Formats: sequence, C-alpha cells, structure tokens
Amino acid sequence: MPQAYSRQFMKIYFAGSIRGGRDDRELYSRIIKLLSGYGAVLTEHVGNKNLSAMGQGMASEYIHKRDVAWLKEANVLVAEVTTPSLGVGYEIAKAEEMNKKILCLYRPAPDRKLSAMIAGSGKLITKEYNSESELGELLRTFFKG
Repeated sequence: MPQAYSRQFMKIYFAGSIRGGRDDRELYSRIIKLLSGYGAVLTEHVGNKNLSAMGQGMASEYIHKRDVAWLKEANVLVAEVTTPSLGVGYEIAKAEEMNKKILCLYRPAPDRKLSAMIAGSGKLITKEYNSESELGELLRTFFKG
C-alpha cells in the first residue's frame, strides 16, 4: 500500500458511534470537516447532528452492505473510539482484514479505558488526545506518513 496518497484520489471512511451513543456527534462533525481537507469523506452522515442513536431509519441489511462497500472503496479508515460501539469495532476489524491504513483516536478519562482489542493491535495506529486542538497535528502526521 502506498504510504502517501494524492488528495484528489483519497477516500476516507470515518467511523464514530451511532447506535452506541451520540454524545460526540458534534465532535464527529468537526473531525469530518478536518478530514475533508485530505480527501472525500465517504461517511459524512456520522457527523449529522440530527442523526440519533436510533440510526438512519434504513434496513440494517442495507446499511451493512453499503458500509462494507464504502470500506472497500476507502483508502484509509479514521475512527473516533472514545464511545464504545460494536459497529465501529466491526468496521475497524473489516478494514484491518482489507489491509487498510487505520487511525484510532481516543480521549482518555479516569472512568474509562480503551478496549484491549484496539490498544493491543499492532496493525492499528492509535493516538490519544486530550483536546480538539491536537487533532489537526495527529491527522497531518497520519496522512503524511
């Protein structure tokens, strides 16, 4: 896999919790805005402020098929993994099977710990951050290398 991609052809799959909880939806929207500076974000809907934990109102089979197709199309996956989500974990595992470059972003807190399945994988790039101001540099480093 090439280490650097042309912005013109970069396709980014952003993963963030939907049915697992929408507390970070505004953060997701801002991350998606940052990501759009590096290419096309295939999953912009994850940052939609009107999208609730009830999902998109579409059949689960349709969502699964669509999202797996987007994963196949994407060059990279960027996941915000602070809010635990079965779907995000599934997407990360699928992207790993597809040999995608994967960045997991995590905000540590005293009352929560990152899943060992994410923290322990040598195939994922996992970066902790404490404030949004750190995200720009984390993304620049990820897309540069």
